[in-house]
Amino acid sequence: MSQHITVIEYSPLWKNKYKEESLLIRNILADNCIAIYHIGSTSVEGLAAKPIIDIMAVVRSLERVDIDAEKFSDIGYEYLGEFGIEGRRYLRKGGDERTHQIHIFQADDWNNIGRHLAFRDYMRTHEKEREEYAKIKTELAKKFPYDIDGYCDGKENFVREIEKLAFSQFDGTWDKMYIAARKVQQERVISPLIEAGSVSATIFTEKENIYVGVCIDTACSLGMCAERNAIANMITNGENYIRRVIAIDRNGNAIPPCGACREFMTQLMPENYHSIEIMLDYENKKIVTLGDITSNWWI
Repeated sequence: MSQHITVIEYSPLWKNKYKEESLLIRNILADNCIAIYHIGSTSVEGLAAKPIIDIMAVVRSLERVDIDAEKFSDIGYEYLGEFGIEGRRYLRKGGDERTHQIHIFQADDWNNIGRHLAFRDYMRTHEKEREEYAKIKTELAKKFPYDIDGYCDGKENFVREIEKLAFSQFDGTWDKMYIAARKVQQERVISPLIEAGSVSATIFTEKENIYVGVCIDTACSLGMCAERNAIANMITNGENYIRRVIAIDRNGNAIPPCGACREFMTQLMPENYHSIEIMLDYENKKIVTLGDITSNWWI
């Protein structure tokens, strides 16, 4: 039997199903995993959708994903390789009554990563297009309940037009910064007295360049926070104006800069430090400025 296509009203349970599944995926991908995102229609609150949880994973190496392919069968997935999209690894779960799909891309494949995030974020913030998309999908599901090709062909033009528009307007800077920071974040022992990489950070500059750094922890006070390492990288390359900062802990969460890093950035830009944006919660895009968390500076 062919895949059964149904479109239903948005369910808040989809968010929980994504979180539960993402834990299983992270467990398989382990340190190869840089980021996991809920994408597709079930990630858009208020949008009617096929009850299939679409998940995008960003990894360091697709070759390592291929090596771990058999592990995904243990949690119910078919591993279908690229499946029509170069540079992707596609997996599906649930057979004819599909429940989950995974799309895996390597960290340097911003075109594919960005277009998925752009489409999701656009639909989250544009009610008119969201309602139009829901209507198209609902009518197609009734017309093609067991014809996935007919269903997909019917919405192809709308999706491509919105995807192109969304990508042209999308500011994926924070996402690029997060991925860049996670890509270099690998804990390692440098010597019996030095460890590095448990925390990483990214700086986005006035010239729209991204600089990364990792923490260097020593047996005395000679170490360096990831933020200051990234700033040193920026200065080495001839820049000194920071626009955005994100620091990532070993669990992949954004964390605020420590007091020393705040002071360092403030001294670097004493006239403009209030304007530096700092990511406090990447998943929910909670952003503050350095001025918000560094009040009453001593000079």
